[in-house]
Amino acid sequence: MAEIRNYTMNFGPQHPAAHGVLRLVLEMDGEVIQKADPHVGLLHRGTEKLAESKPFNQSIGYMDRLDYVSMMCNEHAYVMAIEKLLGIEAPLRAQYIRVMFDEITRILNHLMWLGAHGLDIGAMTVFLYCFREREDLMDCYEAVSGTRMHATYYRPGGVYRDLPDVMPKYQQSQWRSKKDADRLNERRSGGLLDFIADFVSRFPACIDEYETLLTDNRIWKQRTVNIGVVSPERALQLGFSGPMLRGSGVEWDLRKKQPYEAYERVDFDIPVGVNGDCYDRYLVRIEEFRQSNRIVEQCVKWLRENPGPVMIDDRKVRPPRREEMKGDMESLIHHFKLMTEGYCVPQGEVYAAVEAPKGELGVYLVSDGANKPYRLKVRAPGFAHLASLNEMVQGHMLADVVAVIGTQDIVFGEIDR
Repeated sequence: MAEIRNYTMNFGPQHPAAHGVLRLVLEMDGEVIQKADPHVGLLHRGTEKLAESKPFNQSIGYMDRLDYVSMMCNEHAYVMAIEKLLGIEAPLRAQYIRVMFDEITRILNHLMWLGAHGLDIGAMTVFLYCFREREDLMDCYEAVSGTRMHATYYRPGGVYRDLPDVMPKYQQSQWRSKKDADRLNERRSGGLLDFIADFVSRFPACIDEYETLLTDNRIWKQRTVNIGVVSPERALQLGFSGPMLRGSGVEWDLRKKQPYEAYERVDFDIPVGVNGDCYDRYLVRIEEFRQSNRIVEQCVKWLRENPGPVMIDDRKVRPPRREEMKGDMESLIHHFKLMTEGYCVPQGEVYAAVEAPKGELGVYLVSDGANKPYRLKVRAPGFAHLASLNEMVQGHMLADVVAVIGTQDIVFGEIDR
C-alpha cells in the first residue's frame, strides 16, 4: 500500500468561490486542511498611489472602486477625512442623506453577500431572491447620481445634489410590453423618498423569505454551524471588525461607539453572535438587514419633514450651480478651477473611519498643504479577515474553505487596493 503524504493544492484563482483573484495554496492531508496560504495582489491597482497625483476632489471615484459592493461607504470615509482637515461640516440634511445611503449600501452589500455565500454553499434560490431586491436599491443609486454602482455622490461639504422628486420610469420596448412597464412603474409614480419608503415597507417580508429558505434549513446548518469558529479574544487579536467581530460576541460598532454624521439621532440595535461560527455571522448579518431597514425608515421620515441645503455654502469647496455656470463667466472659471486644480487643504494628518458593511473602513490622510494628498492609506476590513483564513480553516475539510471565504464577505478591490 502506498504511503499517505500531504500534498499541496491550488484553490483558485479560477475557482468560482475565489472571486477570480484569490489564490489559496492549501496543504492537504487527505481532504483535511493542514495549512492555507492566501496569495493576494492579483487585483492591485495602486489606488493609494494614484490618489497622490490627483487633487483631493478627483479621487472620490477611486474610493467607489475599492470595495465595489459597498460603494458609498468607501466615499464616506474619504470625504469625512477631507472634511476633518478642512474643518468643515456638512449640513444636517446632507448628514441624514449620507446615513440613509450608508444603510442602503449596507443592505446592498449584505444582499450580495447572502446571494453569493448561498450559491457557493449550494443554495441556488437565495441568489435570485437577493438580486430581485438589489435591483430596486440600484435604482436609488441611479436616481441620485446617474450611475448604478460607482456613484461619486458624497462630496466634501455635503452631497452632490438633493434627492430627486421624480423617479426614472420603464418604457415600453420590444422586450417589455406596456402592461409590464406600467406594473413596474406603479412604485415610481412619486419621488425617490416615496420609492424608498415603499421598499422599506416591503423589505421585512423579503428578509423573512430568506430566513425561511436558510435559517432552519438542515443542509445550511450542516455547512455553517461550528465551521470557522473564532473566540472573542482571538477575534480582537486578529483585528476583526464589523459582523466578523460581532459574530464572535464582541459588541463593537462605530455607529454607536464613535458616532459620526447623524447616527446618534437615529434608533437602532447592534446584533451580536454567541458561538463565533459561520452560522452566527449569518444571523448577525440577517439582523443587520432589519436594523438598517429601521434606520432608512427613520431617515425617510426626517428628510420628508425637514427640507434644507445639502451642500455647505463655502465657495472655496462648493462648485457653482449649473445655471450660474451657463450664464456667468466668473462662475465658469471658478467651476473650471475647482474641477481641474481642486482646493488646497491645510497641512496635517487625519484618520476617519466609518462602519462599512464589512467592518471598520478607515482612511488615513496626510496633507502637506497642497491640493493633492501627500499620502493616503486605506484601512480595509477585509485584509485583516483574510489574514485569519489559515487559522479558520485548519482541521476543516476542503468544502468548508468555501464556507469560510463566504462568511468573511471578502471583496478583493479593498484588499489588494
